[in-house]
Amino acid sequence: MSLDLPLVFTGLMGFAILMYVVLDGYDLGVGMLMPAGTVEEQGLMVASIGPFWDANETWLVLGIGILLAAFPAAHGVILGALYLPVAAMLIGLMLRGVAFEFRVKADGWHRELWNWLFWAGSFLASFAQGFMLGRYVTGFEPGFGYFLFAVLTGASLCGGYVLLGATWLILRTEGGLQKKSFAWARWGLLWVALGVALVSAATPLASETVRTKWFDFPGTLALMLLPLASVLAGLWVWRAIGRLRRAEPAPEWGPFAGGVTIFVLAFLGLAYSLFPYVVIDRMTIWEAAAHPSALWMLLYGAGVVMPFLAGYTVFAYRVFRGKVTTLTYY
Repeated sequence: MSLDLPLVFTGLMGFAILMYVVLDGYDLGVGMLMPAGTVEEQGLMVASIGPFWDANETWLVLGIGILLAAFPAAHGVILGALYLPVAAMLIGLMLRGVAFEFRVKADGWHRELWNWLFWAGSFLASFAQGFMLGRYVTGFEPGFGYFLFAVLTGASLCGGYVLLGATWLILRTEGGLQKKSFAWARWGLLWVALGVALVSAATPLASETVRTKWFDFPGTLALMLLPLASVLAGLWVWRAIGRLRRAEPAPEWGPFAGGVTIFVLAFLGLAYSLFPYVVIDRMTIWEAAAHPSALWMLLYGAGVVMPFLAGYTVFAYRVFRGKVTTLTYY
C-alpha cells in the first residue's frame, strides 16, 4: 500500500502547530501577565521562560514551512487572506524578542518601558493568532459579524494563553507569585471556556460539511466525548487550583497539565471538523498538495529535523526543570 503523503504532512503540520500553541502559548501568557507582577516578580517571571521561549517559536516556523512547501496552493490562499494579522503577529514576536533581551540590561524606568513593550509584543502576537483562527474557521467570509467573531476569538485566545502562563508559573514559582498565579489561572480558564464555545458554535454554522459531521446522529455520538472531556479537564484545573490555594496535597503540575489537555482536545475537535479540507469547503489536502516527488524530498528532511527538534525540546526542559529563583542563566 502506497504512503498517503498529503495525509502524512497534514499530521506533521498539525503536530507542529499544536506544539507551538502549547509551548509558546504559556510564555506568551507569562508576557501578558508581566504588568500584574512586582519588580522582583517580573524577574522571576522572565526567568521561568528564559531558557525556552525562543526555541518554542521554532515549532511555528516548522508548521508554516510545511504549509508552504507541502501545500503551496493553500499557503497562497491562507496567507493572502491573513496578510495583515500575520504581519501584526510577526511585529509582536519581534518586539517581544527585542524587549526580552533589553529589559535584562536596563535599569530604572528603562526596564519598566521594556517590560511594557514585552507585554505589548506578547499581547499583539497572541491576539493576532486568535484573530487568524477566527477568520480561518469561518472560511474568510466577509462581513462585520465575521470580523467581530474573529476579534472575540482573538481575545479568547489571549485568555487561553494567560491560563497556560499562569499554570506554568504555578509549576515553576513559589510564594507570593505562585499565589497570584492561582487567581490569574482561574480568570484565564473562564476565557478559555468562552473561546472554545465560540469556535465550537461558529464552525458548524460556517460550513454545511462541518454541520453534517457534528450532528449526524447517532453516528457522531462518540464525538460528544470531546466536549465532555473538555468540561472535565476544566473542572480538573479549577479544583486543582483550589486545592493548592488551600495548601492541600496536590501536584503542582496538575493545573498546567489540565490546561494543556483543554488545548489538545480543542485542537482535536477542530481537526475533526475541518478534515479533509485545508481551506474549509474550498480546498482539500490532496488538491492543495505539492507534487509527490517534492513531498518525498520534504519527508526525508522532516525525518531529520523533527527528531532533533523534539529531542532538543525534551533535553532543554529536563535541564531547566524545577523552581525558578533568580536569573542565573545570564
